[in-house]
Amino acid sequence: MASLSEYDRTAGAVHSIGLHLVWCPKYRRPVLEGRVTDRLRSLIQAKCAERGWTVQALEVLPDHVHLFVRTGPDASPALVAHQCKGFTSRVLRAEFPHLRSRLPTLWSKSYLVASVGRVSEAAIRRYIAEQTTRPEKGRP
Repeated sequence: MASLSEYDRTAGAVHSIGLHLVWCPKYRRPVLEGRVTDRLRSLIQAKCAERGWTVQALEVLPDHVHLFVRTGPDASPALVAHQCKGFTSRVLRAEFPHLRSRLPTLWSKSYLVASVGRVSEAAIRRYIAEQTTRPEKGRP
């Protein structure tokens, strides 16, 4: 077991909560490229900082996003996903008109979330870091 110094503290809790989230644009369209990618990264960082969450790893690929974030006990996985997806969709669609014309909404309704513990933190970091070096399956 980890020592208590490796845990975060709030007034009523000692915790170590890490979430790995993955979500995709509607129809898994590869629209997360160039300036959109850079802006998406900064928006996710800003939203997480605003909520007091710490981004541990973030990878934006053309057709999906991986986020590994540490949260407090007051943040449910659904809250984290909805905050990141809702905020980024609203801002990106306002700043990049091609995202409005190509898609009815930016993000699909679904997402994947896994808590750290079932899979080690090192495995999640390695998995996210390797996303850009993996060959794309089934894509030209």
